[in-house]
Amino acid sequence: MKASAVSMEHLVTDLKAVARDSEDLMHASRTDLGEAAGALRERLAKSVESAKATCRQLQDKTVATAKKADLAVHEHPYRTAGIAFGIGLLVGVLAARR
Repeated sequence: MKASAVSMEHLVTDLKAVARDSEDLMHASRTDLGEAAGALRERLAKSVESAKATCRQLQDKTVATAKKADLAVHEHPYRTAGIAFGIGLLVGVLAARR
């Protein structure tokens, strides 16, 4: 699996954990604001930090990839235009078949 796919899965998992922990915190805070709520708050804070770190990593990778793509387009503009034309033609042919 590619690193970006693994990072995306990790981000989704972290966001699901944040949502689940938030729901648990809401349910716990209705009845008991004691030790259980404190533990849930800690879990929620860890999940949020993990999701933020993963998001930052994905953002950094996206910026680096965009810079590489920009450089490649500027170094080979005619080749890039030809490839884009070919892909557009292929998509058009496939869309017209339906």
